[in-house]
Amino acid sequence: MSSLELTLLYLCAAVVSVVGCRLLHLPAMLGYLLAGLVIGPNALALAKDSAGIEHLAEFGVVFLMFVIGLEFNLPKLHHMRKMVFGLGLGQVVLTLLGTLLLNLALAWGMAQWGRAWHVSWQSALAMGSALAMSSTAIVVKLMADRVELESPHGQRVMGVLLFQDLAVVPLLVLIPALADMAEHNLWQVLSIAMLKATALVGLLLWGGQGVMRSWLQLVARRKSDELFMLNLLFMTLGLAWLTELAGLSLAMGAFLAGMLIAETDFKHQVESDIRPFHDMLLGLFFITIGMKLDWEVVIDNWAWVLGLTVVPVLVKAALVFVLARLQGGPAGVSLRTGIYLAQAGEFGFVLLSLGQVHGLIPAAWISPILASMVLSMIATPFLLMNADRIVNRLVSTDWLEQSLALTGIAQRTLKTEHHVIVCGYGRSGHNLVDLLSLEGIAYVAMDSDPDKVQHGRSLGHRVEFGDATRLTSLMSAGLARAAAVVVTYPDTASALKVLAWVKEHAPQVPVVVRTHDDKDLEQLRAAGAAEVVPEVIEGSLMLASQTLALIGIPLKRVFRLVQAQRHTRYALMRDVDKPHDDTQP
Repeated sequence: MSSLELTLLYLCAAVVSVVGCRLLHLPAMLGYLLAGLVIGPNALALAKDSAGIEHLAEFGVVFLMFVIGLEFNLPKLHHMRKMVFGLGLGQVVLTLLGTLLLNLALAWGMAQWGRAWHVSWQSALAMGSALAMSSTAIVVKLMADRVELESPHGQRVMGVLLFQDLAVVPLLVLIPALADMAEHNLWQVLSIAMLKATALVGLLLWGGQGVMRSWLQLVARRKSDELFMLNLLFMTLGLAWLTELAGLSLAMGAFLAGMLIAETDFKHQVESDIRPFHDMLLGLFFITIGMKLDWEVVIDNWAWVLGLTVVPVLVKAALVFVLARLQGGPAGVSLRTGIYLAQAGEFGFVLLSLGQVHGLIPAAWISPILASMVLSMIATPFLLMNADRIVNRLVSTDWLEQSLALTGIAQRTLKTEHHVIVCGYGRSGHNLVDLLSLEGIAYVAMDSDPDKVQHGRSLGHRVEFGDATRLTSLMSAGLARAAAVVVTYPDTASALKVLAWVKEHAPQVPVVVRTHDDKDLEQLRAAGAAEVVPEVIEGSLMLASQTLALIGIPLKRVFRLVQAQRHTRYALMRDVDKPHDDTQP
């Protein structure tokens, strides 16, 4: 088969499988896995020579780490520190320790039967590293589609996934070091590897930010999208090559490139430009993973594969559940968190392949473990779709806890009328609540982050714990009696869900929606938003007004100019020439 024919085959399989998954409301990554299963050498055998595609697909992981680096910043890490370094750290460390203890127990048990156990602790640690990972691509996509990213369990899931992504970097250093133990002292190898990593990371982060910012500004001044994209690819792959040259990994270099760009003004542009490459190459990566599933291994060793699929899923879910409970999470939220994180992850395949390359994982184990990981990822969408049923069956108090919380909100808002329901208590929600309080306007703010709720209450604000995308939360906050609803966070999917509930159950209540830009403006207006406020446009208006005032333009003229711009954008501000009585409510 020629290169062109092989490429067309991959594209055809990807398109057909992704379209099928979209029709069934399943994530695209599942479609790529199924495409690999079908066309791979162990099924229809349409694609036998996949070495070239595998090398190309490796860049999918590179760009995945680059995107994660773009999202990684210290303020975000500080805000999620309890989830990341509490729940996330505990999950990864205990998974590694559990794998080592299980390996020791199996070695002792086999010795009692007079048999030898041929899996070393280094091999167990390599397999435990792969087991500790969950699928960021599948879980985040499913949670985004279900508008659960800001839910209590969604925030816990994101914290664990963020730590897992960060943990990949030292694990990529650790596994090759474990393989060199036969020739070198482990601590010596690890020390050298970590010294290289620390020196390279320190050098890039210390001196690289200024260089990166200046270079991107220089390229951007050329006003060429083609040049900007070529430069972006060059920097990403160049840093990946540099870290590999230093004895580390391609993925680590891409992660550092993302971190450096995240501190510049070009972050959002880079995210949109790199997304097509990231999605396409990561899709190829999942196709190659699906091609590795050997159905003969699954059939011949079905009990072994089934055990390797079910047991790790149950154990990981139980471990996360216990850790989340120890952090004070409700039983229902903790169990949902465990279910969402129970599957294998894309970086698990990377770590498994790395262990195989360095001879740490026995060859006989590769196919069964790989098959079990693929099957656990295929099962994930179905687990998540039935998560509520599972929780309701296993946690009898979950519905009661939710009912009591909603009843409490309803009791506290029972006498409140003509109020504003503020969805989200972040910076924008906080500022809005301050202004409403100054004007003596009744309001009820809702947020699904317990820390934000507690902080708001400590300031004397009326903040309730609840998910605004759920009808029960909106009705408990007095939707039918409200004067307005304001969505203060720039999440279009969530805003559309709020708009749908309001349109169906309280169409007389106007909804104001905040967005990052005006990309989804028409869609939100069509869904029933009375007004859409793009923060980029408002920020540019304030920037312009301050600039004009500083260069000596009279303030009255500045106000008129800004008002004229708003006049063209917001329907309620078009009668600017009509006198208003500010004393009226």
